[in-house]
Amino acid sequence: LPASTVRLDRENVSSIGKLRRLAEIHSLYLQQNRIEKIENLDSFPNLRFLCLAGNRIQRVENLQALPHLSVLDLSHNQIRVLDTEELPRGLRILDLTGNECTRQDGYRDLVVAALPHLLQLDSQPIHGSTAEDKAGGDPSSSEEEEELLPELSIPFTVDRGARMGTGRAALGAGSATRVPEFPSLRASPADFLADVHRELAGRARRRRRKSLEEHRARLEELLERRALLLGLER
Repeated sequence: LPASTVRLDRENVSSIGKLRRLAEIHSLYLQQNRIEKIENLDSFPNLRFLCLAGNRIQRVENLQALPHLSVLDLSHNQIRVLDTEELPRGLRILDLTGNECTRQDGYRDLVVAALPHLLQLDSQPIHGSTAEDKAGGDPSSSEEEEELLPELSIPFTVDRGARMGTGRAALGAGSATRVPEFPSLRASPADFLADVHRELAGRARRRRRKSLEEHRARLEELLERRALLLGLER
C-alpha cells in the first residue's frame, strides 16, 4: 500500500516521538488523542496535511519545519493565545474552531494578514486572498492546487466507494492505519471538511460497536470458564 498517509487518530497517543526522517509521508492524522505539545514534526519534511484536532495542545509551535504544509486542523484544543509567526506561510486551509484564541479581538484579520495564501479559515472562505486571485487568472491553477492539496480531492471516507487497506506503524505510542490513495473526486475544501467530520463520527461509532462486541465475547468466555470450574468442583 502507498505509505503517504499515516493515521493515528483515537489511539491514546500522548506525545509525538522523535522518528527517523520520513520524507514520503504527506498526510498525518493525530486527532482525538492526548497530545499536549506540537513537536518532532521535522521528521515529516514534506507533510502537506496535518490534523491535530481534539487534543490538549495549548500553543502553536514547531511548525516552521514544515514548508509544504497546506492544511492544518487544530480545532478543539486549548489554544488561548495565537502567535501567527508560528504558522507556516504556505497554509491554504486552517481550522482553529473551538479554541479560545478565536475570541481575540481582530483574530480573523490577524490570521488572514499573516497567511497570504489562505483560502479558508475555520470553515469560512477567505475572499480576495492572494491564492484566490491567482486561481482566478491561471487556468492551470486547479491542477496545481490538486497536486499541492491531494487530500482535498481524495477524501478518506469509505463512503466514496473506495476500498481501504490497513497497515500498522508506530509514532511515539499507538498504531496507524495506512490508506491507499483514491481516484480524484475534485471535492471543494468545504465538502472535504464535511467529509472529514462525517468520517470521524463514523469511525467513532464503529469503534464503540467493536468495543461492545469484544466485551460480549470476553463475557461469554468468562461464563464458559466459570461453568467449567463449577463442573470440576462437583
